[in-house]
Amino acid sequence: MTPDYTVELLRKLLSQAVVVATPFLVTALLVGLLISLFQTITSIQEQTLTFVPKALAVVALLFIILPWLIRTLMDFTAGMLGMLPRMVM
Repeated sequence: MTPDYTVELLRKLLSQAVVVATPFLVTALLVGLLISLFQTITSIQEQTLTFVPKALAVVALLFIILPWLIRTLMDFTAGMLGMLPRMVM
């Protein structure tokens, strides 16, 4: 395995991780922003008010995008396993 091939493999791995994690991070960010705005407007400073809606939103998103997530990860895994013979040479 050449260093160029290793760098390309790592680049694909990191880009796939970003693609998979982005929907969850954006959802948590938006829900946190909305809750913070709500807390500012109503002057409620309850700490659990920020955590619970974010957790529920991320779990709901997981159920919504689960088919896409599984398909994406299966395609990536199949691609990596298909490249395995070239890796050992």
